[in-house]
Amino acid sequence: MKIFRLSLILVSFLSILNFSASAQTDTVSINTIISKTNKVLNDYPAEKVYLHFDKPYYAVADTVWFKVYLTENQNFLSGISKIVYVDVINQRDSLIQTLKLQVNGGTAEGNIPLSMDHYKQGNYHFRAYTMWMLNSNDPAYFNKTFYIGEAIDKELKTHISYKNSSTDKQEKIDARVQFKDANNKPYANKNVNWQVITSYTVIAKGRGTTDANGFLTISMTANQKAEYQLQKGELITSINTSEKDIINSTFQLKNAIINKDFQFFPEGGNLVAGLANKVAFKGIKSDGLGINAKGTVSDSDGKQVATFSAQRLGMGSFMLTPEAGKTYKASITFADGSTQSANLPAAVESGISIVIDNTDAENVAIKIASNDAFFEKNKGKKFYLIAQSKGVICYGAQTILANKEYNTTVQKNKFPLGIAQFTLFNESGKPLSERIVFVQHNNNLALALTSPVATYGSKKKVKINLNAKKDGLPVEGTFSVSVIDETKVPFNEDGASTILTGLLLNSDVKGYIERPNYYFTPGDAKKAADLDVLLLTQGYRNYSYTDIIQDKKPTINFLPEQGIEFSGILRMSNGIPVRKGALLLTIPDKRINMEGTTDPVGNFKFSNLVFTDSSKVTITAKYNVNYKNMTLSLNGAPTPSVSRNFSAADEVLNIDSTLTTYLDNSKKQYSYLHTLKEVTVKGAAVPKVSHKDYPALTGLSQMADHEISGDRLTGCSLIISCLQTMAMGTTFIDNNFYVTRDYNQGKKIPMGIFINGMMMDVNQLNTIDANNIESVEVFLRDELGLVNRNNNINGVIVINQKKAPKGTKISKSELMDMLPKYYELTFTPQGYSKARQFYMPKYDVPANLNRNDLRTTIYWNPQVITDNTGSASFDFFNADGKGQYKVVVEGIDANGNIGRSVFRYTVK
Repeated sequence: MKIFRLSLILVSFLSILNFSASAQTDTVSINTIISKTNKVLNDYPAEKVYLHFDKPYYAVADTVWFKVYLTENQNFLSGISKIVYVDVINQRDSLIQTLKLQVNGGTAEGNIPLSMDHYKQGNYHFRAYTMWMLNSNDPAYFNKTFYIGEAIDKELKTHISYKNSSTDKQEKIDARVQFKDANNKPYANKNVNWQVITSYTVIAKGRGTTDANGFLTISMTANQKAEYQLQKGELITSINTSEKDIINSTFQLKNAIINKDFQFFPEGGNLVAGLANKVAFKGIKSDGLGINAKGTVSDSDGKQVATFSAQRLGMGSFMLTPEAGKTYKASITFADGSTQSANLPAAVESGISIVIDNTDAENVAIKIASNDAFFEKNKGKKFYLIAQSKGVICYGAQTILANKEYNTTVQKNKFPLGIAQFTLFNESGKPLSERIVFVQHNNNLALALTSPVATYGSKKKVKINLNAKKDGLPVEGTFSVSVIDETKVPFNEDGASTILTGLLLNSDVKGYIERPNYYFTPGDAKKAADLDVLLLTQGYRNYSYTDIIQDKKPTINFLPEQGIEFSGILRMSNGIPVRKGALLLTIPDKRINMEGTTDPVGNFKFSNLVFTDSSKVTITAKYNVNYKNMTLSLNGAPTPSVSRNFSAADEVLNIDSTLTTYLDNSKKQYSYLHTLKEVTVKGAAVPKVSHKDYPALTGLSQMADHEISGDRLTGCSLIISCLQTMAMGTTFIDNNFYVTRDYNQGKKIPMGIFINGMMMDVNQLNTIDANNIESVEVFLRDELGLVNRNNNINGVIVINQKKAPKGTKISKSELMDMLPKYYELTFTPQGYSKARQFYMPKYDVPANLNRNDLRTTIYWNPQVITDNTGSASFDFFNADGKGQYKVVVEGIDANGNIGRSVFRYTVK
């Protein structure tokens, strides 16, 4: 077992000169920097989350299967947190679902049925995290984009392309849409109405007729300075497929207008005058994807001093020796023929920089170079070079500046596999230059997958053997295995999200990485060079050395969760806390009963509970004297705000055409599932409760901008939390709801909350039982202004409660039982998500062979454990599909070594 901790600091004197006696008195030693850094890294270890999925995309009615790997420093399986959260967020950045998973030994497993009621065709993204991770200013969320197609009762397929003809004064987008039926026959000569909606406002509309091939070209224009812009909206089309049927489709316009940007990244952080600088660059489009480019660099005198050309995905590098007092500009030609100019960063007149050559397999070659001005000013002073990786200091060295250039090498076996951060400090502990590199090893965890034969028949039993070794020795580890029919689930392996990309790359650097698995597939010197350029252009996620040296500890707002916990306070009706109050918690369907006692200031806590979703919990103080005059209140659970999708560049615009093969199979696989078409039944309508029933809301529009039915709130324990994700067009900040578009423009007047026609404080929402809500109406505008002016608000949220049914007279005691018991709380919190078993048919019984088997995920097993010989095996039956099947195994051993292996076999 090799742990990369620096127990004895290596201090390399690269100069033979002695340290000057006239040194500054505010210096800090290298040992101090290392000891302080080690203490912070050890006391505040960083957790990382990775999710292994059974396949890269899905269809409605599928089930998403995944395993969670939770790690800490050096990629050891984490023992810090015992709960991990997995959010599903749609393309509009609305939270669809949250799973709470129990972590055992650093792993967890989960599944998400993509029901027809809750999921529609579109782009979604997963976000996974622990509460401990939220203490970071830049949490290393696990983020993954996935897309869902729909084939059940599909009546319309679309394909759209955009042409941008915008000018400085006007946005102009031409959208060319093709409409086809479920059998790929074009909808020819059909009427189509369309409109563009931005911030719930229609800013363009029109109509047209499809041609013989089902195509329609839609031209949209808007003023560049208009309040509502095309690029921030969505195009909605309505096609008349028959005399009675109209089908709507929605297309995002955010990438219809593609802008391009070009950025420069000098090695070490600064362009230093007089030194030969490696300058990395990146050409990137507004959709987040790279674009190749080439160009020239000229100085302020117009002299060409460098040329460059991208080597992959818009990234590359060139050498430049800038002169003091001069500026530099690049003339760029992009791959699409467009041109642009960009200024390089200004060169610093006095500077020092780290230069690294990472091409050698065994060593990292390091050069520390300073220019004349810096050398003369700092000659004889101490400088420190420190390198850390995976939460530990791996290398430290000290030198006295006696020459303008130093060269040394560091053995790569001092570092674990992954990114290493080299930082150069002056003697005061100030970081001067930084460089990150990827340290690769040849003795990584080796996972060998084998099978007795290379070819099998349909529905035949397959046996796969797994052998795990590190340094030639067997290892015990935990692994997950997915087997898919690759013929039905084609995917570019370079774009895969793997345990290697997740724990060694994405979690350590900031920003989106395009096709990350390219850097981890069997490669050559070019892939290593491409990875090095990538790291020159990406920010690094780590603690601040400056804060560490100044003894500024990270702020801790969330402790690691060890289990489900409820806390709160017990007070008398007059607000005085109840000391040593007796409490009882019960969960009837789980047969859980726990007694508790409040502390001297009335606080209580019930910890380490285990139960699944939909369990009703009751906490009561009724066993105290004078309990009827007591009030129980529960502390809220922290939840991170819904963030934008950092992997939005992976979203797919045309899902129908991208997933053609997969959806054709899905249509057959789920042919037994059908949705009933709407049938109009005439009769007396039962009037629904709405804002129109309340005089105080007279003047609002007849129809709300957005309405949430009460059914969607079923099971919601805190109405405020649910409305934050469901009330579209609103923003919840500082305990108030605001109209998003107005808030973003600086108009920070809160919305009014009306419950049954009466304006209430926003906190009153959490006193409402979600089961008693008929609907929630959201008004982003008050056209007449009557309600807004009368109440000094901007926008209205109306909570309509169900009308109480007429009943019979009741006694006083029955009435008292119906009144709220403030000494008792009954609620339905989120418990652990229920585990399900992956279904595996068995065809060793002849009768089962007659079934159609159209599965795409053939086998999923999140609990493959290798024994002390490093071995494990598993077996399963193939489906009907013929072609190539892909076996993917991922996992981690007890020493934090991670691995992945892919094995393919043929089914005939």
